[in-house]
Amino acid sequence: MRDPERIVVDTNVFVSRLLRFDSVPGRAVKRAIHDAVLLVSQATLTELADVLAQAKFDRYVTIEQRLQFIRLVAHTAEVVPIIHPIRECRDPKDDKFLEVALNGRADAIITGDADLLALHPWREVPILTPANYLSN
Repeated sequence: MRDPERIVVDTNVFVSRLLRFDSVPGRAVKRAIHDAVLLVSQATLTELADVLAQAKFDRYVTIEQRLQFIRLVAHTAEVVPIIHPIRECRDPKDDKFLEVALNGRADAIITGDADLLALHPWREVPILTPANYLSN
């Protein structure tokens, strides 16, 4: 039996999943949660919480729904300690996802972020859009 894939999901994909469950990013997150080991770090969880705390989401989802979603991600995912920092992305704010991939021995990163997608593949780790991930 094969070990499940180890997947890093970018914040933008998580946000899309929360806002539109049946969207392509929503289906990608659902597949990653059910079929793979979801990898996060304290930094990526903090970013998710900070983004979802923004008032611009008030009209789409309640604060309680956002908190519940953050708890779901935190309890479902494996929290990866970052031993080896990375400084390789053209947008330094995205290095945290590369750090999770490296330190967590990820099989793929799912993102809609052009700065991360430009690195595909990164150290032999595929960096995929949600649609690419679903087509694999």
